Amino acid sequence: MSETKLTRLQLENFTAFRELDVSFSPGVNVFIGTNGTGKTHLLKVLYDACEVTRTREPLALKLVRDFMPAHDRIGRLVHRRQGSSMANMKVQRRESEISLTFSNHAEAAALVVAADFDRWIETKTDCAYIPVKEMLTHAPGFRSLYDSHAIAFEQIYADIIGRALYPVLRGPTDPPRRRLLRVLQRTIDGKVVTEDEHFYLHSKQGKLEFSLLAEGMRKLGLIWKLIQNGTLYSGAVLFWDEPEANLNPSVLGEVVEIVLELQRLGIQVFLATHHYVVLKEFDLRKKAADGVLYHALYRDHRAVLRVATTADYDAIEPNAIGETFVGLYDREVQRALHGGD
Repeated sequence: MSETKLTRLQLENFTAFRELDVSFSPGVNVFIGTNGTGKTHLLKVLYDACEVTRTREPLALKLVRDFMPAHDRIGRLVHRRQGSSMANMKVQRRESEISLTFSNHAEAAALVVAADFDRWIETKTDCAYIPVKEMLTHAPGFRSLYDSHAIAFEQIYADIIGRALYPVLRGPTDPPRRRLLRVLQRTIDGKVVTEDEHFYLHSKQGKLEFSLLAEGMRKLGLIWKLIQNGTLYSGAVLFWDEPEANLNPSVLGEVVEIVLELQRLGIQVFLATHHYVVLKEFDLRKKAADGVLYHALYRDHRAVLRVATTADYDAIEPNAIGETFVGLYDREVQRALHGGD
């Protein structure tokens, strides 16, 4: 299913980016960088490009629904500068690409047509975007409300609720997915069940409403559902924004192992993280055959956003996460040496 894998993204004058050109691993892609370096924006652009192959809605409209510019004016997604300016974006797979161009004066997304759209949607890419905020607790009635009213939520929230509500696949569960489900069941201490758009954790103690679970456990329950109902299968693409959110660091090793197992099953993964443990767990757990790339976003001396890509954890530069934790360690050593003075 390599034809569904994303291979490259090019941006010019789009949101915070003046220009960006980044190529991807068919396995795991980890975005790091300080706040405000556009990690979530990249995840959304790539997700939207995948999602329109399923819904066949205009790419410009999907961008507006997920970035939510004021008054739905797509022109507000153009990098801010004086005078007229044009934004360009291009997303590539091995055998096709889709591109979009619009000016900062553009208002209606319906008037902005993506080039090569028909060729792009010939190959359907199943995908899922897991946002930082957990949404399954809010699932009852959310999708119908979103569809009928102009509520101030990005469409990604309605999308992920819809994915989680997919019914179980027919037939037996294949061994690799069954193994992953067992790992998750041990972590969350049960299985996830759905009744009338309500999610519960079913364990030996009975059914527990998602609203009574720790938020981090709800995220892992969501992954369990996406594996169980076949959303995540070979050829699919997973986008996960801050998988460490609301999870104890002791659990993050298992989360990283699950992500690595997903890419071994042929699922391409894009995630953004601020956590040292997540980065280091990838470094320690990945095998020689695993495809993991680290994309470090940073601002150069002119405050222009750049990206540096490497497959080697020790070669990540700049690495604001690693530098922060090294700094903490140095301060602790200094305190120990000087007796707390």
